Amino acid sequence: MKPFYAAALAAALLTTLAADRASAQKSSLTEKLNAYVGCINRLSERSYDSRSRYFSWADKKGPTGKERIIYGTYTIYDTSDCRKNVEKANAMEPHDAAIEAAATAYADAVSKLEPLLKETDDYYSQENYKDDKMAKGKALHPRLVAAWDAFAAADQKLRGEVEAINDRRAQEKLAEIEKSEGRKTRYYVEALMIQAKRVLRAEDAKTPDIAAITQALNEYEETIKAAEQASGSGDGPKIGSFFLSNAKSYLVTAKQLMRRIRDKVPYSQGDRMMMNAGGGEMVEGSVPRLLHDYNELVEGYNRGVNN
Repeated sequence: MKPFYAAALAAALLTTLAADRASAQKSSLTEKLNAYVGCINRLSERSYDSRSRYFSWADKKGPTGKERIIYGTYTIYDTSDCRKNVEKANAMEPHDAAIEAAATAYADAVSKLEPLLKETDDYYSQENYKDDKMAKGKALHPRLVAAWDAFAAADQKLRGEVEAINDRRAQEKLAEIEKSEGRKTRYYVEALMIQAKRVLRAEDAKTPDIAAITQALNEYEETIKAAEQASGSGDGPKIGSFFLSNAKSYLVTAKQLMRRIRDKVPYSQGDRMMMNAGGGEMVEGSVPRLLHDYNELVEGYNRGVNN
């Protein structure tokens, strides 16, 4: 019996060590992802806004100097922290060549964009185009377009890599919950969040596929029903009304957008004006409204689904 006991003890110890390593790797991966997402959250929106600002007055072929209104562009925040954080994160375990390369490319692209936007902002804010007949503005144009294109490509690539890892982790978490608890309240809440993201991706795709949208919607709606049935049953916790309300509101908006896509219903002039003015979340059956309701759902999840 003693040899068996020793072997069992060793096996248990190895299992514990493996679990500890897995837990440490998860924590380290979270820290890596937080560094990458931190760059995106701080720099991406402002970078895209700088491009929108510029093209709100400049022609796609570039400025002429004859524009009625000249706004220039926006600058972005300091990028040095992003570069440092990416370098630190890339050196951490667990290594992932794809996301590390994407993060490096992002840091490079946004770091090149920063000084160019500063140079452009100085030129336009000081109205130097009045002195050189827009000569520098014309020379800056192709450089700006190239820098924005490079940034956008790097941004989308990094986002894709982050999403892929988050998707994998979500599925792993769901499997762990099912294994340890079965399909009860917590399982259906996690499944609901996974399905909600699938709906968002299907409806916000460049070329929406109505079959894929319909399938994602049906699965999401079925998961809501399953979550309601599981809520408070047996020894499981009860799902709060706030979270369920957000989940159903998101479903309504997703169905409205699905019907708009399926039936090819165009936005009205008033809808377009509202969306162009930044009030797209007020337009029923719109992508901005879908994004708003999805963020509300995520906020409810983060707040705690028992509320």
